[in-house]
Amino acid sequence: MRKIPFEKIVSTVKTLCVKSCYELPQDVIAHLKASTDSETNSGARKIIDQLLENADVARGERIPICQDTGLTIVFLEIGKDIIVEPPADSPDATIIDAVNAGIVAGYEEGYLRKSVVAEPLNERKNTNTNTPAVVHIEIVPGEELSISVMTKGGGCENKSRFKMFLPTDSKETVIDWIADVVEQAGANACPPFVVGVGIGGNFEKSCLLSKKALLRNLDSKNPQSFYAKMEKQLLEKINASGLGPQGLGGDTTALAVLIETAPCHIASLPVAVNIECHAHRHASAIL
Repeated sequence: MRKIPFEKIVSTVKTLCVKSCYELPQDVIAHLKASTDSETNSGARKIIDQLLENADVARGERIPICQDTGLTIVFLEIGKDIIVEPPADSPDATIIDAVNAGIVAGYEEGYLRKSVVAEPLNERKNTNTNTPAVVHIEIVPGEELSISVMTKGGGCENKSRFKMFLPTDSKETVIDWIADVVEQAGANACPPFVVGVGIGGNFEKSCLLSKKALLRNLDSKNPQSFYAKMEKQLLEKINASGLGPQGLGGDTTALAVLIETAPCHIASLPVAVNIECHAHRHASAIL
């Protein structure tokens, strides 16, 4: 069994939090730059240029891309042959504790806005640490630990939707609903978007799939040709809406549509849409 020190996880998560908030991933930058070539609206091109300039300034001056530095979502793929070695003074500490400690350190040292309230409906007092994180764990073969951090803003997350379709509903019916969800998100979710779609599983699984889809490279395609074609159809339909960058008109409403699927019950067809703004912030590391 391979041992990974608790503090190694803390320092890695800290670094990923700051990196994700300061540095827009290169695939997102590339898609924004490419969209300026295909965009026919001069005002939309100007907005995209401003978004690229903002990302460049954030990276160069080491400041957040956006003032909303997000709720921290962490995906852990834990090799079955590893053990997290807790600190001597906290023998019962878990990998979740390490993740949250890394977030506390990253948000403090990176001067990132802390946006988490401890209780959702009554007092809504800020925890002042941006913790606890939302953590998703998957056990995988091997002796590596994969950590992916997504700093997800509230404006785009609020526009995400779920629907339980009839199993007899057509692909076209699902496409129309997804495109409508994206169009209804409008300017409040800060387009151009990256759109994660989860199809299948059950109520909670489809939502998780839609969030996990956002970790994919924007140039990737679903491995099944049916869904790869559906991704292309959805992107074309969404961009034909004319919503455009920042909702001010244009051809570039979305940069990519990414679909993930799972088996589901014969009586169900769950579909979830998780919308990400143009500041598509995430970073990963493997220990």
